[in-house]
Amino acid sequence: MKRRRGVHPSKDIAATQGSEFEGKKIILCITGSVAAYRAIDLARILMRHGADVHAVMSEATASALLHPEMMRWATGNEVVSKLTGNLEHIALADYGMSDLVIVFPCTANTIGKVVGGIDDTPVTSVLSVALGAKIPIIIAPAMHEAMYENTFIKHNMKILREQGIIFVNPNMEEGKAKVAEPEQVLASAIDVLVKGPLFGKHVLVTAGSTVEYIDPIRIITNTSSGKMGIAIAKEAEKMGAYVTLVYGHGTEEEPLISKIVRVDTSAQMHDVVVAELKKAETKYDIAIMAAAVTDYSPISTSEKKIDTRTSGRLDLSLRSTKKIIDEVKKASKDTFLVAFKADYGVSDSVLVERAYKKLQESEADLVVANDIGRDDSKAGSERNEVFVVDPEMEVIHVPLDGKPQVARKLLQLIISKLIPKGKPIK
Repeated sequence: MKRRRGVHPSKDIAATQGSEFEGKKIILCITGSVAAYRAIDLARILMRHGADVHAVMSEATASALLHPEMMRWATGNEVVSKLTGNLEHIALADYGMSDLVIVFPCTANTIGKVVGGIDDTPVTSVLSVALGAKIPIIIAPAMHEAMYENTFIKHNMKILREQGIIFVNPNMEEGKAKVAEPEQVLASAIDVLVKGPLFGKHVLVTAGSTVEYIDPIRIITNTSSGKMGIAIAKEAEKMGAYVTLVYGHGTEEEPLISKIVRVDTSAQMHDVVVAELKKAETKYDIAIMAAAVTDYSPISTSEKKIDTRTSGRLDLSLRSTKKIIDEVKKASKDTFLVAFKADYGVSDSVLVERAYKKLQESEADLVVANDIGRDDSKAGSERNEVFVVDPEMEVIHVPLDGKPQVARKLLQLIISKLIPKGKPIK
C-alpha cells in the first residue's frame, strides 16, 4: 500500500470495509467506565467505514482507564483530554464542525450531567455544544444492571431521547448493563448518517389497545399487544423519519421511540391524534393507524367500585366509540393515511373485501388487513401476515414473518405508493 504523504499511518485502514462515512467527521467521547478500552475497537471500525474519528475524554478517564496515546494511535488524530484556550469543545462540536458525536461507553454520571446542563469535563462540554448545534448524538450506556434500572437514571435517558439523542441499548449480562458491541454502534451510526428513505419526514403512528371504564377498576378492552405498531414506529425511525407514537396499552411499557404520547381511553387517543394532525408547526406526511381502539364504551360509568355482592348480574349498555380513522383526513387532508383492519377467522377474500370497504369509508390511501384468528399471527404473537389493499383494489400479500420484518416491508410499500403521488421520498 502506498502511504499518503503527511497522513498518519493509522489512517491507512480508512474505508477498507466500506465508504458509508467517507468525508464524515465523528467525535468519539469516552467516559469513566471500565469498558473505556473498547473505544479503540469502535474507533477502528468507524475508520474502516470511512470516518475521520476524533477522540475526547475526561482527564480522570485519561489518567486512570485509557491513555490518550492509545486513542491517538487508534484514530491518527490528536486527543482532547483537557480544554484549553484553543476552545477544543467549540472547534469540534460547533455548528457544522462535525457530523456525529458518539459517547462510548457512557456512564450514568455523564447522562445525568448532560440532562442538568453541567459542563465540567471535555466530554460534557462537547455534548453541551453539540446539543445546541443540533449535531446528532448517539449514546451507548454502560453501568451495573441495578443502576440501569434506577428510576432516576431511566428518567434522565427518557429526557435525552425526547431531545433526539439516540441510545444503543446495553447488553444485560452477569448483573451488568455492558456496553453495546462496536458493530451495534456502527449500525446505529449508519442509520443516522446515511440518510434513509424517510429522512426528514414526519410520521404519526398509533399502537396498542385502549380501555373504557365500567367503574374505577373494571374496564372493557381487547387483546392487542401493540407490537405491530411499535415495530412500525421503530423501523420508521431507522429510515430517518421523525416519529410520534401515540401509545395506549401493550406489552412494552416504554418503547424506545424519540417521541411517545401515552393515552388510556379511546377518547384520549382520538383527541391526541387530532391535535397532533392539526399542529401548525408539524405537517405529518404519513399517519399509520395500527392501534386497536376499543369499539364500545359504557353509556354510564360508576364513580365507585360496583359491589358484586348486591347482585349476581350486571347489565351494561354500550355505545360506539369515535372512529379515529375517520377524522384523519378531516384534520390533515394531505397526510398519507394507512388504516389497519383486523378480522377473525375469515377467508382471504372476505378479509380483503372488508379492508377495501374500510378504505372507502375512511378515505385511506392504504389498508393493512390481518386475521388475528390464525394461530401463527394471533394477537400478541411475534409474527404477522397481512394483505395490503389500495384504492385501485390492488392487493399485496406480505407473507408470515416477524413483525419488524413486516413493518419494514409495509414502510417500503408506503414509500413506493407516495412517489407516483408527487410526494417523493428522498
